Amino acid sequence: MSSDIGLIGLGVMGQNLALNFADHGATISVYNRTTSVTEDFAAGVGDRPDVVACRTIEELVASLSRPRRIVLMVAAGPPVDAVISELRPHLEPGDIVIDGGNSLFTDTIRRTTQLEEAGLLMVGCGVSGGEEGARHGPSMMPGGSAEAWPHISDLFQAVAADAPDGTPCCDWLGPDGAGHYVKMVHNGIEYGDMQVIAEAYNLMKVGLGLDHDEMAAIFSEWDQGVLDSYLIEITAEILAVEQGGERRLEAILDAAGQKGTGKWTVISSMELGQPTTLVAEAVYARIVSAFKESRTAAAGVLAGPRQPIADTEGFVEAIRQALYASKIVSYAQGFIQLKAASDEHGWDLDLGRIAKLWRAGCIIRARFLDDISDAFSRHPDNLLVDPFFTDALSAAQDGWRRVVAAAVEAGIPVPAYSTALAFYDAFRSERLPANLIQAQRDYFGAHTYERVDRPRGEHFHTLWTEGGGEEPV
Repeated sequence: MSSDIGLIGLGVMGQNLALNFADHGATISVYNRTTSVTEDFAAGVGDRPDVVACRTIEELVASLSRPRRIVLMVAAGPPVDAVISELRPHLEPGDIVIDGGNSLFTDTIRRTTQLEEAGLLMVGCGVSGGEEGARHGPSMMPGGSAEAWPHISDLFQAVAADAPDGTPCCDWLGPDGAGHYVKMVHNGIEYGDMQVIAEAYNLMKVGLGLDHDEMAAIFSEWDQGVLDSYLIEITAEILAVEQGGERRLEAILDAAGQKGTGKWTVISSMELGQPTTLVAEAVYARIVSAFKESRTAAAGVLAGPRQPIADTEGFVEAIRQALYASKIVSYAQGFIQLKAASDEHGWDLDLGRIAKLWRAGCIIRARFLDDISDAFSRHPDNLLVDPFFTDALSAAQDGWRRVVAAAVEAGIPVPAYSTALAFYDAFRSERLPANLIQAQRDYFGAHTYERVDRPRGEHFHTLWTEGGGEEPV
């Protein structure tokens, strides 16, 4: 009997995804470059006829029904290219290679072109949810060769998480790198979500002097309202974990790691000219956190306040409002970037559909995403001007401003809350001081400028050192 699908790469994610496929009625062939890993996995699953362990690439390919569908769960970058190169001589036109890792979208664009020229089909599929999601239902974001979707849709939607309304959190997103791009921005937004939660924790701990039980109770309460989400839920659980009389959280070094998708999101935002400022601050906050030794030394020599918040009445609620408002700004910025990338690459991304894919299975799953999906059904140019979010920001604004001001006075860093508020104030400003910047650029470099009383696209230059005369350009 031929297998329905193959999987290469039996790390934790690969193993769990393979078992997920098997549990949903698929016979799956698996292979890992290190044979002992394959053998250990086969021994661990026992005598399951729906899991076929293969010792070579040739054996894996030969075991599959046509068109062959092969999922790669290997590290992004050169390892993906290496596996594809090893596979290609054994594949036939119409066979499908599916990259389920966190590949850079430009790599997926290149691979799609190369494989399609050889008559093969390429899918770049973002998979979110960690090992638990892979095992029991992730959010899946496929894009690439459109001809592949009818051959993988049933399999992928079966193993994906189901949203509360029963809809699978897996749907086709668009050509070449669309799927991996959406996953990249998902991860960037995830960086932002984690940072705004961390800032709330720090304000409560350092600014208000709350203990872990108090903070755990607050996050648990928040998880019952508009902030209901996986990350808020696990934050409450993390705060409550105690071992040996010590809260485990306080034993963890305050130096955050990262794997690159947040950085890629920020780089892409700059290339597209899009203001994804909160994700950028979240990435930089992790970078600053990694300077642990330098920060320790600087703490003894750099002056500044580090004191409790003076006005504590209602401050926990103000933190909640700051977190919620900043989260709204972050998602608005992320979807602005997705729209710009879609226009740039011709992907025709459906932003409301993307929000629906993130409602279950993934790390940023949250009740909030239903509100975003509903908003996009009303076709706003920007989430911030949709009536639902306009009202939400208006209601949260006083607390948000209070938190940022109090944090500055107390010497507690809140880079995400601050940049979100700065973006909000800039976006609602009819006139910004960029006219001075344009004048400066024209003065020292004759870069020209547009005028408020002339149509956009007409450019002028002032002879700044020659009496201020102006000439059209």
